[in-house]
Amino acid sequence: MTIDPEAPPMFPQPTIDPAMAPIAPGFRAVNLFVDAHGAAPAALDPAILAGACRTVREGGPAWAEAHLANWAEVYVRFGAKPNRTPCSAQALRKRVLKDGSLPAINPVVDLYNAVSLLFAVPVGGENIDSYAGAPRLTIADGSEPFDTIANGEPSIEHPTPGEVIWRDDVGVTCRRWNWRQGARTRLDTFTGRMWFVLESLDAMPIEALDDAATCLELGLRTLIPGCSIIRETLAVE
Repeated sequence: MTIDPEAPPMFPQPTIDPAMAPIAPGFRAVNLFVDAHGAAPAALDPAILAGACRTVREGGPAWAEAHLANWAEVYVRFGAKPNRTPCSAQALRKRVLKDGSLPAINPVVDLYNAVSLLFAVPVGGENIDSYAGAPRLTIADGSEPFDTIANGEPSIEHPTPGEVIWRDDVGVTCRRWNWRQGARTRLDTFTGRMWFVLESLDAMPIEALDDAATCLELGLRTLIPGCSIIRETLAVE
């Protein structure tokens, strides 16, 4: 774990339900906790996202197909249909292969989308100040509320029983592991505290996961000068 001495000591600590072990025994992740109070993101060099899209069009990275197939297997294991609701990294990759590029959203989202494409790894970004309690990766019983937008209007859905979800004390924050992010905790401001999680399975080399986290960390430090960052690892036990 690398801790920035200027970072605040208290962030809610993500946990993994032990029941996840049979579903994804090789799961491991890196958390980046960012404090950007008083900071404002700079403009992201458009070449960063464009370069990531080019890497995908050229077939990279080397482990992409195996890793994304690994994610599809895990999705099937908890009852999801990966062709209909793929993991976030697969969804981004398919869009680039179809359209050739991704549209810009905002500097922080564009940065973590670029890292996801470059390393074929799901990357999530959340407003940790909007959380009630700590993030938990667990299995849904189907009663948990998930706030989203449907047809342009706020809507509440519920996960399928047995579905893998990220949640907090209020409800679901991301459905089908990393398929769809909720509205309540999404990043729409970049001057507070943020949580980024990079999620990998056995088919992705551990060194590549570390490189992806470093790439995102360096990008955030450039994008948000003066921010504080805590980096931690997380794995199924």
